[in-house]
Amino acid sequence: MEQILIFLAVIVKRTVSGYNKVMAKKKAHQPKRIANRRASYDYELGDSLVAGLELTGAETKSLRMGHGHLRGAYVTVKDGELYLINATIAGSSGVKIDETGQTRARKLLAKRREINALIAAKQQGQTIVPLEILTSGRFIKLRISAGKGKKRYDKRQTLKRREDERKARAALKTRR
Repeated sequence: MEQILIFLAVIVKRTVSGYNKVMAKKKAHQPKRIANRRASYDYELGDSLVAGLELTGAETKSLRMGHGHLRGAYVTVKDGELYLINATIAGSSGVKIDETGQTRARKLLAKRREINALIAAKQQGQTIVPLEILTSGRFIKLRISAGKGKKRYDKRQTLKRREDERKARAALKTRR
C-alpha cells in the first residue's frame, strides 16, 4: 500500500513540476443499455424506428451513466407530436433530478412522415411502445415500435414455443 502511495506521489510531483507529464487517460465510454424487456413479451411488435429525445443536461448525464428505466413507459400523441410518458430517469450522486422531474413527459423528435405513420397505427388500435434508449452516439435516442397488446393465451403460446425451441437445441447438443 505504501509503495502505491509513493508511486502516486512521484507522478503528482513530476506532473506539477512540469517535466515528464503523465496524461490522464479518458475512461472508455461504455454505452449503457436501457431496455424495456417486457415489451416483446406484452406486445406483438412491428417495425421499429429511432427518434430523438428532448432532455435536460442532468437527464442526459444520468442516462449516460445508466440511471433510467422504461418499465411501464409508453408513447402518446398530443397536438401532432409524440411524447414519452412515465419513463423514469433517476438522478445519482452529483446529478440532482427532483421527484416530479424524474417521470415528466418528454418530447420525441422524429420526422413528420414517421409521426404520421405512428398516428395512423395508433388510430388502428395499436400502442406505441418504447423498446430501448440508445446512449452510444452523440445524441440520446429512443427506439420505438407500434405493437398490439397480447392476450394471456398469446403469452402462454410464446412461452411454450420458446420452451420447445430450447428443448430442441438441447437435444441437438446432446446428440453431437
